[in-house]
Amino acid sequence: MSTPTTAVTPLTTQDAEILLSAARRAAEDAGVTVSVTVLDAGGHLLAFRRDDRAVLISGETSTRKAYTALQLNAPTADLVDLVKPDGPFHSLTTALDRPLLFIAGGLPVHRDGRLIGAVGVGGGAPDQDHGFATTAVEALTAEALAAEAN
Repeated sequence: MSTPTTAVTPLTTQDAEILLSAARRAAEDAGVTVSVTVLDAGGHLLAFRRDDRAVLISGETSTRKAYTALQLNAPTADLVDLVKPDGPFHSLTTALDRPLLFIAGGLPVHRDGRLIGAVGVGGGAPDQDHGFATTAVEALTAEALAAEAN
């Protein structure tokens, strides 16, 4: 007997815009210029924006942070110590031919307990980027709760 599965709505472009806008607003409020990347569950780009004055590499770092958070289904901030030279996954950074980046600022995005995508922020200090990404995910959650209440 198979267990019935419940379909989870995938991350939409509207969701991606909420994530992108919330992260950028948080960064702007902090006076930080950033790049924000939103990926769907398959790792495909849904949204990207680099502030005019953000450092050029922030586009690459935001994308790699999102990809890392998605592939490992974990905030990149939680992974930093695991890949240090004495960490259990120290060889992971060079073992794969993938754009992983173990710097805070990437978060997986879940809906109904299922992974539906990820957001990555680059351009600020790692703790700032993590905070901006957290604000983005919280904004998406708040939007979903508001929609359910209506």
